[in-house]
Amino acid sequence: MPVPPSSAVRRASRGEETPLARTRRARRIYQSLHERYPYAHCELDFETPLQLLVATVLSAQTTDVMVNSVTPTLFSRWPDAQALAGADRAEMEEVLRPTGFFRAKTNSVITLAQAVVERFGGEVPGRMEDLVTLPGVGRKTANVVLGNAFGVPGITVDTHVGRLARRWAWTTETDPVKVEADIAALIPRREWTMLSHVVIFHGRRTCFARRPACGACPVTRWCPAYGEGETDPVTARRLLKFELAPGAPQPVPPPGPLPDDVTAPPG
Repeated sequence: MPVPPSSAVRRASRGEETPLARTRRARRIYQSLHERYPYAHCELDFETPLQLLVATVLSAQTTDVMVNSVTPTLFSRWPDAQALAGADRAEMEEVLRPTGFFRAKTNSVITLAQAVVERFGGEVPGRMEDLVTLPGVGRKTANVVLGNAFGVPGITVDTHVGRLARRWAWTTETDPVKVEADIAALIPRREWTMLSHVVIFHGRRTCFARRPACGACPVTRWCPAYGEGETDPVTARRLLKFELAPGAPQPVPPPGPLPDDVTAPPG
């Protein structure tokens, strides 16, 4: 069976934990998740910083799989910032329609591209202080671009990262900037980008908001919220989810190591 947390770990959720103990626990969680998801990566397809920037903007209120289904057409028709800035709105709206909120997203993409052309000569800047001056770009989007397109470590505080950081008692904050700062104090800077990937993977695949698959989780011994979800290993394993491209088969068994005592469901 998964190892439940100690009483000391459970007390972490009540703020009864020293900073050193929290740091050690956070790093053990990260190490375990890195072992579970060694293949974790940015799930938005891109070839250039501009493509990643635009794809990240488009990912609001939709899935990465959906964004990846439209960006090949988008970047084929408008391959650079100059082309995107001058795009026909009606034509772009049709391309972006499947992602939802397509009119607002079309406006965001065109406005963003115009700013990149006007302020940075058509090239996406590689500094946080420059990226956040672009319309619609906050620290979350900037960290995605910096970490994955420029190799600059960054913590992407999306819904999953914020939710799991609070569930693990790494932070009590809800403001993304404060959450980012609290996490940064726990994990070495060189690991920030990979940390973001594995936490997002875990949030999408195992540690769900409503019914986490606790019985199939590799970090139970360090999680003060263990038991909020399904603790039976076999039942929990059936809950695991993987965001897949249309038509792709569900991995069986799911990729990455699971606890040794979790056996495959019958049938």
